[in-house]
Amino acid sequence: MLVHLIDGTYELFRHFYGLRRFTKGVDRPGGAVVGVLNTVLQMLEEGATHLGVATDHVIESFRNERWAGYKTGDGVEPALLAQFEPLEKSLEAMGVAVWPMIELEADDALASAARIAADDPKVDKVCIWTPDKDLAQCVRAERVVQVDRRSKRIRDATGVKQAFGVEPQRIPDFLALVGDAADGYPGIAGIGRVTAAQLIGKYGAIEDFPPSVLGEQQPLALLFKDLATLRTDAPLFDDVEELAWRGPRPQFTDTAAHLGEPRLVARAAKINS
Repeated sequence: MLVHLIDGTYELFRHFYGLRRFTKGVDRPGGAVVGVLNTVLQMLEEGATHLGVATDHVIESFRNERWAGYKTGDGVEPALLAQFEPLEKSLEAMGVAVWPMIELEADDALASAARIAADDPKVDKVCIWTPDKDLAQCVRAERVVQVDRRSKRIRDATGVKQAFGVEPQRIPDFLALVGDAADGYPGIAGIGRVTAAQLIGKYGAIEDFPPSVLGEQQPLALLFKDLATLRTDAPLFDDVEELAWRGPRPQFTDTAAHLGEPRLVARAAKINS
């Protein structure tokens, strides 16, 4: 059994800005939602049977309390923010497991779902569909892999090491040192990707660095590592069969009509036939 875990926030952003290439900046209400639904239907058409989608129902999380500069919803366009909740409701209507995150982030949901699924002996492989480097820490050999939809790249543990110079479990240490502009923390001044990988290769986790390596910056590095470490204990589901797609719910007809895309109903029905 293959389990597919989808970064709904990334997909919504991808479709929102992708549509702008064709709409000359005029945002169609629900247009990005339709794009994500089509992406999920395509995965089902190509054979996916068990899948779940994580979203950031609230952009902020517990990490904002720990670092004032951590990412917020500021700067996210209102037309895009307005499509998060409709996406969640539309996915539910389509019969897809969806996890709208509030205290935690979508990345934490993906990490938690990957752990739960990978622990199930019925599961042969878990595919996490996102290019987000944070999720590289969830990769486990060839059992849990990361898939970049745009580049078609599938990254296993070997691929993570090739890309970052460290093992998957050391990705939080790596990001703590080099920073993550997308998430809003800067890393440690003077340490780039090569140096970070070398330090981790030599000493291991930041907690094991000799005091002389980072000096007074070690507490800050440990704070950034905490920000970069995805939580894996979100109680999303108990049995992987809860992720099995069994067709759209009755309300999906109204949902598709409201989105102006009634063709979604016929497409979902054909897959489920």
